Amino acid sequence: MTAVAQGLDVSRKTLSTIINEKSNISPEMTVRLSIAFNTSSESWINLQSQYDLYKAELRRDELNVSHLIAA
Repeated sequence: MTAVAQGLDVSRKTLSTIINEKSNISPEMTVRLSIAFNTSSESWINLQSQYDLYKAELRRDELNVSHLIAA
């Protein structure tokens, strides 16, 4: 983890919070990852977005939302 954090120019704590799902990947981190792994920033931000949506869908039944009808 130390080598990866150094390669990304972030602290071990920052990397650890992402790996342990305590923090999302920020737009800046997506750029860092894209440079480090020679990928696109969009691919990283899309992965984060898909994960966020997955987690929200798991809570779908907890949401107290009413159906709305357009007038």
